[in-house]
Amino acid sequence: MPVHNEDLAAAFDEMGDLLALSADNPFRINAYRRAARVVRGLPEELQARVAAGFDPDDLPGIGADLAGKIRVFLDTGELPGLARLRKSVPTGLRELLALPNVGPSRVRALHEALGVRDLKSLRAALAAHRVREVAGFGPKRESQLEQAVAAHAGHDRRLLRPVASQYAAALLSYLRNVPGIDQVEVAGSYRRGRETVGDLDFLVCSRGPVDIGKALLGYDETASLLSAGPTKSSAVLKSGLQVDVRLVPPASFGSALHYFTGSKAHNIHVRRLAMERGLKVNEYGVFRGERQIAGTTEASVFKAVGLPYIEPELREDRGEIEAAGVRRLPSLVKLDDLKGDLHVHTLATDGTTTLAEMAAAAKRAGLDYIAITDHAQHIGAVHGLDASRLARQLDEIDSLNASLTGITLLKGIEVDILEDGTLALPDRVLGKLDIVVAAVHDHFGLTRRRQTDRLLRAFDRPFVSVLAHPAARLIDERPALDVAWNRVFRRAQERPVYLELNSQPTRLDLDDILVREAIENNVLISVASDAHGAQGFAFLDGGILQARRGWVSKADVLNTRPLREVRRLLRKTFLA
Repeated sequence: MPVHNEDLAAAFDEMGDLLALSADNPFRINAYRRAARVVRGLPEELQARVAAGFDPDDLPGIGADLAGKIRVFLDTGELPGLARLRKSVPTGLRELLALPNVGPSRVRALHEALGVRDLKSLRAALAAHRVREVAGFGPKRESQLEQAVAAHAGHDRRLLRPVASQYAAALLSYLRNVPGIDQVEVAGSYRRGRETVGDLDFLVCSRGPVDIGKALLGYDETASLLSAGPTKSSAVLKSGLQVDVRLVPPASFGSALHYFTGSKAHNIHVRRLAMERGLKVNEYGVFRGERQIAGTTEASVFKAVGLPYIEPELREDRGEIEAAGVRRLPSLVKLDDLKGDLHVHTLATDGTTTLAEMAAAAKRAGLDYIAITDHAQHIGAVHGLDASRLARQLDEIDSLNASLTGITLLKGIEVDILEDGTLALPDRVLGKLDIVVAAVHDHFGLTRRRQTDRLLRAFDRPFVSVLAHPAARLIDERPALDVAWNRVFRRAQERPVYLELNSQPTRLDLDDILVREAIENNVLISVASDAHGAQGFAFLDGGILQARRGWVSKADVLNTRPLREVRRLLRKTFLA
């Protein structure tokens, strides 16, 4: 049975939450939560790696006990002890954990103080304003909890795209081996590269009848079949993700792929162009009267309405059709265009890998250079570098570079932008580096004016090269900073400071809208992995996908350039 990283991470998370609800040993709770983060951060499926000989004991922070539980889960799909723990905790309390920003300690406090046992009793306590009376809550926390309950009621579950890709890839492989199926593609928002996915749409091409419903019933990961018909079948996977599979003939495959890729607004615009030409476009093809004139390929659909092919990532009706009409679509950046990575961590702070190991991994990933940007001392939890520890690391980088071939390490730091816009290390230290990556890691709730001024004051410092994860958002966890981005982009272009597109799946920051605004303001983008281990360079693929959604070309990206030119551009950011 296929077991995905997200399945295992979710089981570890649940174990940690249920132990916290039971007031278990904090060290045990944190071990499960740390294991969930480690597994969720792996860019490759752990089951396949273990099958190839990888030992879970080699995962960072995973001891022998948890490694044994990982092996059991990969074999059986069950985490030892979890079923027993579920029985000991009321179902309603587990449901409360799904509320945003409501952790186990708060759920336990509400249960013990007010007898809250499920959403219904929580709503009653909120309505009576009893929650504010519980220690640690108060009127403000009560109001936030009311908003969380309301948001949860209308919230459709969406998965991060890399998580959805685990399930998409497995089902894609399965369908391609079903007898009679000639071609399979994933469509929908997944194909457009949206950062989160609500469900998965598959198109299957066959020259004859295929029982898709039967095929889905035979799939190991199917939990239930919702519908089964001659052209469309739907199922819910054991992960809770819904999949829709449509069967189309070869003559309609291109038009169906275009139609079901979307977006809806893009499709409407294309249909309007077709009507102006006396044509009809739908999922079955392009028609002049009753005669089909195109539809076997997507390119033929676009050609029929007078357009060149438009990449799926651009199909949001944000000007791509107008640009295509005058042959001014950008040539979108590709993963192979990247020459380096300017945001990389090691075990000197919160990474898991040595300098030499990161260098070797970057070389395997096809990169020519990386910037070592461990955290400066400010965030105590990551044991950041002070001036003396940084000096020792710079010596280590010089020594290692002398022995390396095919890869070069740049000397850098990720330094915090403090609330007043100053930096967490003095200029006399920063001036010794090749690159300074500045970032916001706290005080996220400042007003727009104060947050904007904070960033602009940081830009005024003489040694700031790149603004890392500029909006400081975490998808579905923390909103973006409230910033006057037009002022930030204008100042970044003038100074210059380069803006990062952070490739971590929970960040993808800048988002597609802001990254497009940045390049329209002639600000160079650094597509960075923010890798914390040797496998982390695989996240660059997601960053490139986000960049493509933002209309980014190779020329718009700082680290598509060779090292010599990157050094020159980085020197321009040092004003002293």
